[in-house]
Amino acid sequence: MILGTHELPDPVVFLAPMAGVSDRPFRVLCRKLGASAAVSEMVTSDTRLWHTAKSRHRLDHRDEPGPRIVQLLGNDPDALAQAARENVARGADVIDLNLGCPAKKVCNRAAGSALLGDEALVERLLVALKAAVSVPVTLKMRLGLDRDHVNAVRIARLAESAGVAMIGVHGRTRACGYRGSVDYDAIAAVVAAVRIPVLANGDITSPERARAVIARTGAAGVMIGRGAHGRPWLPGQIRAALAGLPAAPPPRGAALGRLIHAHVAAVHRQYGPEQGLRIARKHIGWYLEHNRPEVDRKRLLALTDASRQLDALAALFLPPSTRSADRPGGAHGTQQDDVTQGGIAG
Repeated sequence: MILGTHELPDPVVFLAPMAGVSDRPFRVLCRKLGASAAVSEMVTSDTRLWHTAKSRHRLDHRDEPGPRIVQLLGNDPDALAQAARENVARGADVIDLNLGCPAKKVCNRAAGSALLGDEALVERLLVALKAAVSVPVTLKMRLGLDRDHVNAVRIARLAESAGVAMIGVHGRTRACGYRGSVDYDAIAAVVAAVRIPVLANGDITSPERARAVIARTGAAGVMIGRGAHGRPWLPGQIRAALAGLPAAPPPRGAALGRLIHAHVAAVHRQYGPEQGLRIARKHIGWYLEHNRPEVDRKRLLALTDASRQLDALAALFLPPSTRSADRPGGAHGTQQDDVTQGGIAG
């Protein structure tokens, strides 16, 4: 797959955009562990809000490998065009339009998956984005507003005509949210309708499931979303399996402890110790769910000091004889980012 100046070798496995999850530390980690690319959290197209802490962090792509894919959220062609130009000036390699978020607070503003109900507006948005920037424009969408209004094929054809380079399709409707089964046959219909690459998304939680989805849909690759929660190595595992290579086993023991410790330390550095501690809690919960389900997480997640949070993780995941040597930096890490500078052993 070619996205602008970036050639992504087959098989293609993306980390999907996830608000509150696919921030810079998580994107960098998933790329280091084998993901082909990672799409940013959605960024509002209203540049007047970019001074907020949330937007500043979502606009941060320091040290990320290319292609740096920025997903924009909005419903005004001029605002989206301006936001796209600004992000390209900041280093974005690809601009992605959000037509997939089913959250009420997004859809109530006639954005995200709510846009699927206005095909003419979608076309204007895509045309405006393509005219505004020289980098590729991509699209992430759902199947339609609900099961009675599935229009993913028409949206995909509009996107192809507008010059969109790639489409990611989540196989549920806006009304479904994340409930019910994924309609992979509907994704297959999108694949058959266009000549541009289509990535399948939705409930892909293992290499075996990814192979089955590719076989069923004919998609050019897959996007991994919630399956990567607490398993940042999953996109890389799936990529290896689709290439016919033995999938590396998940990290265990001290390697897992170093990975988790480095990830949480990077979150603390990204957001500062107070906010970083709070944001890290969800990642810690997912790591425990997949790796130490027997642990009572309440006490660990209740900690209110970043240093103690890191100390508790070291005590839980690192053998006593290796803790001081394996911990990447002090309580808040070194001046270098341990995720981007090779501090994670996998």
